[in-house]
Amino acid sequence: MVGSGAPSEREDKVSLELTEEILQSMEIGTLFSDYNCRISSMDFHKTSSYLVTASDDESIRLYDVSSATCLKTINSKKYGVDLVCFTSHPTTVIYSSKNGWDESLRLLSLHDNKYLRYFKGHHDRVVSLSLCSRNECFISGSLDRTVLLWDQKAEKCQGLLRVQGRPATAYDEQGLVFAIAFGGYIRMFDARKYEKGPFDIFSVGGDVSDANVVKFSNDGRLMLLTTMDGRIHVLDSFRGTLLSTYNVKPLSSNSTLEASFSPEGMFVISGSGDGTVHAWSVRSGKEVANWLLYDVEPPVIKWAPGSLMFATGSTELSFWIPDLSKLAAYVGRK
Repeated sequence: MVGSGAPSEREDKVSLELTEEILQSMEIGTLFSDYNCRISSMDFHKTSSYLVTASDDESIRLYDVSSATCLKTINSKKYGVDLVCFTSHPTTVIYSSKNGWDESLRLLSLHDNKYLRYFKGHHDRVVSLSLCSRNECFISGSLDRTVLLWDQKAEKCQGLLRVQGRPATAYDEQGLVFAIAFGGYIRMFDARKYEKGPFDIFSVGGDVSDANVVKFSNDGRLMLLTTMDGRIHVLDSFRGTLLSTYNVKPLSSNSTLEASFSPEGMFVISGSGDGTVHAWSVRSGKEVANWLLYDVEPPVIKWAPGSLMFATGSTELSFWIPDLSKLAAYVGRK
């Protein structure tokens, strides 16, 4: 691990408003290089300072971002681990397998390394996982061409939706709406009456390559969709209007293109097929920054909630923070 920046500096940075200049100044402040394989997934807890990662080395790791420390490593040698998401509790996660023979999802307590529940229903690899912030429900999409709706308190799924392709799924921040993307369209469902079918269907301009990730901005006004061909589409989530499409190098067949809104929804960051990290302004649609990670695979990428920090995961885990010494407006302010 390599660290830079005292905690007091980090607190000062968080109080700043994110601008293009601050975004352009961001660099790696903390680096964890002790992974044996690629990081396949990560998630920030919404109300604590915790981050969880899943890696192809079959480990799940819990970090405290505020102190830049790894608190715990749990190995899942029997099942492997692919996708991981926090529940509302900061030391309980749901994760998917990566062993090729058991596609169950698992509710795991990181506190005492105990399985609390198994969720059986998928028959092929789970490629999308999203938790509802309003209750203890979650949604999963699989290469078996089903999307299953779950309650954390029940082992059997509460609902099933069939799709015609690789699905990307996401709840909005309020947990009232969820989206399912595949085949060049995003289908919008009311979470309380999803069985009636989508209440709206949005086109992403003829891009029919496999959907990778769909996400809502924190305020729910925007959504993004990434696809295997290296495109990141940004849409108005109420009208379905396609606002911008950003292009990056396409991916290899076994990779996933991740992208993330900044907390206030002003910027989008993403990986790419050549390992570069890009940042765009939602307002102008123009690229405002990029960073080369010297990796040939797209990194997992997430913006920390309510913070001037994002994380990338490849064969290393990196926390990116602003370098105020690069900004003339802030030099000498402390």
